Amino acid sequence: MSFIVFVIALFIVIMVTLMYQNSSFEQLEMLSKDIAMKDMVEKNITAGGPNATTNESSLRQNVTQEKVGAKGEIDTKFKKSTGSKNILLTHSTNNSTPTSSKEIIDDNKERLLDGLLVPGFDKASCISRLQSHFYHKSSPHKPSPYLISKLRKYEEIHRKCGPNSRAYNRDMEIIANSKNNNGSSCASTTCKYIIWVPANGLGNQIISMASSFLYALLTDRVMLVKFGKDKEGLFCEPFLNSTWLLSKDSPFWNAENIQSYQRTIDMELSNTLNEDLPLAMHVDLRYSPSHDERFFHCDHSQFLLSKIPLLFLEAGQYFVPSFFMTPIFQKELSKMFPEITSIFHHLARYLFHPSNKAWKLITSFYQQHLAKANERIGLQIRVLNTKSTPHELFMNRILNCTLHNKLLPKVFDTKNTSLSSNGKNKTIIKAVLVASLYPQYSENLKMMYMNKSTVTGEVIEVYQPSSEEEQIFDDNEHNMKAWVDMYLLSLSDELVTTYQSTFGYVAKGLGNSKPWILYNPANSMEICEREFTPEPCYHYPPSHYCDSEDVIEDVASSFPNIRHCKDYSFGLKLVNSSV
Repeated sequence: MSFIVFVIALFIVIMVTLMYQNSSFEQLEMLSKDIAMKDMVEKNITAGGPNATTNESSLRQNVTQEKVGAKGEIDTKFKKSTGSKNILLTHSTNNSTPTSSKEIIDDNKERLLDGLLVPGFDKASCISRLQSHFYHKSSPHKPSPYLISKLRKYEEIHRKCGPNSRAYNRDMEIIANSKNNNGSSCASTTCKYIIWVPANGLGNQIISMASSFLYALLTDRVMLVKFGKDKEGLFCEPFLNSTWLLSKDSPFWNAENIQSYQRTIDMELSNTLNEDLPLAMHVDLRYSPSHDERFFHCDHSQFLLSKIPLLFLEAGQYFVPSFFMTPIFQKELSKMFPEITSIFHHLARYLFHPSNKAWKLITSFYQQHLAKANERIGLQIRVLNTKSTPHELFMNRILNCTLHNKLLPKVFDTKNTSLSSNGKNKTIIKAVLVASLYPQYSENLKMMYMNKSTVTGEVIEVYQPSSEEEQIFDDNEHNMKAWVDMYLLSLSDELVTTYQSTFGYVAKGLGNSKPWILYNPANSMEICEREFTPEPCYHYPPSHYCDSEDVIEDVASSFPNIRHCKDYSFGLKLVNSSV
């Protein structure tokens, strides 16, 4: 009897336990779904687009209850309006597969630029990293798997050897002691480094930073940047869990008493080079017609530089084409960039994310003036000499280019005020963004279209974010305005830039544009011409072959992926194939 009672009691205990576990499992499952739902909403709040409000309570109101089923199961939809792009994310709390899974995956893939970027950054520290893909057109240029792997490898090296790491502190001490002793050290460093030193204006600095970073990728070096007060608060940190900023208390903040690369090359050529090379060396690739670094692109120079742990790279131009003149880099470059003309496009989107302050200025201007437009036209106007090129002359050139190529419509004369709608009732708005030091160009365009009908029926609205009158170097406020202007230009559907302007190079690279180039009225009868690649121009490239002092006569036949630039015939530009 006792045994039978025990068996019955045991059976009852087991059944009660199983019922409790099932109940707990169902509660846990419901809790997990609630957390997933909350996480989805939070992600959408963080990654709002151009027309999304930044107020959390307002954003939550956009998540609307669409349907409540018999069992209380809820389908929700989150709609993000982004001007030309609306993304609808749906989430279901029932057991069926969410219909939004593809949209969510595609959105995350686009946010990370097809693997170019990595997740894990603190969201609040750099909002633009999460939101920028809503503003730019989707890029048809996808980073290669090999480039992505190189970036991930670099990020590991930067975490290991970047500022404040054990390896960094030890290496800098070794190199500093070598510097103080005016010679090399018997100790070896763990890592190798580039310290990027700025030169010229912000446009030059951005394209030279991108070039220096590619050089770091090719040579397995850690890149640090020397940012003075003029660049504080412009960019987010590009590398996860590390910084690229050279500390102002670094013994290498000032590159004094550092042997120059040119002096080393001269000593090598004269057979007076000491076998004990210095641990730090200064390489001058500034924006100038000087030919001091004419052998930088040569294998023998790169072999010598590979022995130097720390390079100070002072640069003001886009010297990436020189890597395609360097045989030892050819294999790596072809694997990283099967599509050569997207190099700066990928590097710029990886490195340069506007800081929260800059992003607020960019998005506020965009939402207020550009978001409602059907098409956005960017005009970047740089007049280097107003005496040789008066504003009136350049304005005529702008109008001839934009009207002839139908970027902007003509207006009816004063006697004909009838509006041509081309059979369409909907008003088409074109927003013209003018980026210039001078206000005259935007004012003239405003007057041209004010209270006048266009032959196409389009409404033309003209805006100019800033007009500084003159370029100011080493000024933070001026650089902030320039960075905001460049980024806004990169959001254009059509772009017109000025010849030789690195400001325009940055905008077209970020936005993947082949702009119309306005030529110099003083030097060219041609008014404007469509660019053939988004790549920047290398204004002062090497002019000598590596194995001799002979001048390179025919770049196209000597280097298959290099051509002369349209806006500066002496300069060089990368192309995918014969053009």
